[in-house]
Amino acid sequence: MVLKALEISKSIMLSTCRLTQKALHFLCKSHISKHCGVGDSVLSAFRSICGEDGVSLGEAVREQHGKDESVHRCRPPDVVVFPRCVEEVSALAKVCHKHRLPIIPFGTGTGLEGGVGAMKGGVCFSLRNMEQVLDLHPEDFDVTVEPGVTRKTLNAYLRDTGLWFPVDPGADASLCGMAATSASGTNAVRYGTMRENVINLEVVLADGSVVHTAGKGRRPRKTSAGYNLTNLFVGSEGTLGIITKTTLRLYGIPEAMVSAVCSFPSVQAAVDSTVQTLQAGVPIARIEFLDDVMIDACNRFSSLSYPVTPTLFLEFHGSEQSLEEQVSVCVSTEDITQSNGGSDFQWARDTETRNRLWKARHDAWYAALALRPGCKAYSTDVCVPLSRLPQIIVETKEDLIENRLTGPIAGHVGDGNFHCLMVVDPNDPEEMHRVHLFTERLARRALAMDGTCTGEHGVGLGKRALLCEEMGPVGIQVMQSLKDALDPNNLMNPGKILQREEP
Repeated sequence: MVLKALEISKSIMLSTCRLTQKALHFLCKSHISKHCGVGDSVLSAFRSICGEDGVSLGEAVREQHGKDESVHRCRPPDVVVFPRCVEEVSALAKVCHKHRLPIIPFGTGTGLEGGVGAMKGGVCFSLRNMEQVLDLHPEDFDVTVEPGVTRKTLNAYLRDTGLWFPVDPGADASLCGMAATSASGTNAVRYGTMRENVINLEVVLADGSVVHTAGKGRRPRKTSAGYNLTNLFVGSEGTLGIITKTTLRLYGIPEAMVSAVCSFPSVQAAVDSTVQTLQAGVPIARIEFLDDVMIDACNRFSSLSYPVTPTLFLEFHGSEQSLEEQVSVCVSTEDITQSNGGSDFQWARDTETRNRLWKARHDAWYAALALRPGCKAYSTDVCVPLSRLPQIIVETKEDLIENRLTGPIAGHVGDGNFHCLMVVDPNDPEEMHRVHLFTERLARRALAMDGTCTGEHGVGLGKRALLCEEMGPVGIQVMQSLKDALDPNNLMNPGKILQREEP
């Protein structure tokens, strides 16, 4: 009797436990569905397309996909999907289009303008599982890659071919993401930006249709056929469609490279030397400027010992013979720098020394953050005509000092593009306000000098008003008309680039 009573009691407890688990499961599903704004039928459709593992409602996963490297606060999506091919991206987009759900493409999250924040909730398309190098044509110097392929991954894949892709923003970013933001970097003075190096794109539009911007499978070195759809999507930041393939130009790996470092007594002297060197036609592959605060931060962070004064990093690419010619030309470059008070060149000829030098430059972001542990960084991104570069950098430096702001300067001065890496305490409203006012002054200073508010980071959230000033009302209206034609429901990465007024 006792044993039977115990068995009955155990059975009741197990039944109760199962019911409780089912209830909890139901409640959790109801809570998640209610929280995320995506119904169970939609989630089921997503899972039928990319599998159970291809859909995530987890808070940690959503938060990871709701922020980038910028100071803009995290805006997590309601759900994250992980498509594995363009067919799945198209099918998922059709579901979102049917249910009017916002779509936010996500690559590696290395952006600097808040471009991946889900301003209206919706569905984040994380493209990391699409990681194939699809078509390599070494004899034609081009390659096609999916959005999960990063810059470093591609160059590792190409190593034995004698080719490389030189556009180098510093971060190991997704190549399709780099196309979406029209990225560039330290090599742009010689090899150009993403805009000059993208041959064709495969793009999934808001309604799920797929367009090839230069025609399916086409990869000519040049074309004058119709509208330039490729460059319409380069720099569109996910607001017109999801880039699922990009065909890129490749270059031969230089037979030889040599770098040099030169220190200057003032910002004016360093930037004047940059402009004069480029005007002299010296074939430089990279020419980077770091002010005294930035070089000091790099010395500390990367264990270097360069003089704490405004500094130029330079690099030359070519064959052994052409490099000798460039270095001999560089004697005239040294004459230019020394006429501006510059030091003798410190040469970095071996690969290890040269790589250490450029790693220090690429680590400038983290070096700046290390100046004030616990703080956040925000990078400005103005670009001006070369002749205006000395004036704007000098004025910017004075503005930083006058307003007691920590903002070491580093820049791709061969393009007229430079960054103030603003290190700020996000818990100090007064300092945040001063930084905001400074960035507005800097951008308008660049616009007044016939420049742009963003050279390579994109518009994202923070520069939408400045874009209006830069483009003017007619230019903005043309952009809005293009957006409305391709995405009439404003589903593609809403809230970025354009400040659309909702009805």
